[in-house]
Amino acid sequence: MDLFASLGTVAVAAFITMIVCFVAVPTILGICRFLGFYVIVEERQCLVYVLFGKIRLVLDEPGLHFPLATDLSWRAFFVNAFGDVRTVDLRLDQEYLRSQPVNSEEGAPMGIGVWYEMWISDPVAYMFKNADPRGSLRANVGNATVRNLSNMKLSAMLEERHTMSTMVRNEVSDKSKEWGYSLGTVYVRKVHFRDANMISQIEEKVVNRLRQVTSAIRQDGTNQVNLITSTAERQAAVEFAKAAAMRPFIVGSALNTIAQDKEVSEVMFEILENQRMLEGNVNVTLIPPDLRGDNLTQYLTVNQATSGGPTATANIPAPPPAIPASDS
Repeated sequence: MDLFASLGTVAVAAFITMIVCFVAVPTILGICRFLGFYVIVEERQCLVYVLFGKIRLVLDEPGLHFPLATDLSWRAFFVNAFGDVRTVDLRLDQEYLRSQPVNSEEGAPMGIGVWYEMWISDPVAYMFKNADPRGSLRANVGNATVRNLSNMKLSAMLEERHTMSTMVRNEVSDKSKEWGYSLGTVYVRKVHFRDANMISQIEEKVVNRLRQVTSAIRQDGTNQVNLITSTAERQAAVEFAKAAAMRPFIVGSALNTIAQDKEVSEVMFEILENQRMLEGNVNVTLIPPDLRGDNLTQYLTVNQATSGGPTATANIPAPPPAIPASDS
């Protein structure tokens, strides 16, 4: 029985603790916040207390604050009931303005895209000095872009982005502070042509220029190939000519060496003569040495040469005399 009683007591205590932690404590803290006993300011946030049309307190430091200990004092009990606590976001913000119309010095219609950063530096001026401070800042950035960047040279407009960004920022910064805005970085992100006909003309010029460059590169490559080919052919012709000139020199040197020995020279020329006759497919008439002085033989040889084609006469030695057979 004591065990069950102890368990029951623990369960009741846990239930009461849960009710106190999840219901009573948040309710009490909510009532304290409503009555103005304390307030929590988040990072990059500002609270403006307005009571009976007057600004009573501005809290822009993050952390836990007690309005009763500030200039608001006893009025903190009535702000949530009869006044207003406005929350202002102090975080960095950014915006991009597309295609602001400007004209270059040459008269080309251009469009400029401007990207800029801003944040709220004076919450009171932001809420009460301008009904639409963000829209006014946007209009001022656009007007400053058109006013400062018009009539610039087209080359400078396409290249000097940093200079143009500085010009726009210096024009807008002083005016933006009057409405509680501080202008941060201003950057010209895009510069483009607004006229479609001009864009197509520029594209045609670029395409034609690319074709010209491609044709020039191709022609230069062809010229280089032709130059290399002609140089190689010239060098080859020179080498072949040298080789053709060396052949008679080599042959002449060999013949000169052979001519020093008369017998070898006569035998070689005779062999070459016979070889040419064999290669020429001519008719050869063999005449024995003892018949070469005969008139009839010469007459027959001449008739055969004139009627039967070319004739070549070879000096054939006479056959050796027959050896008579001995009586056995």
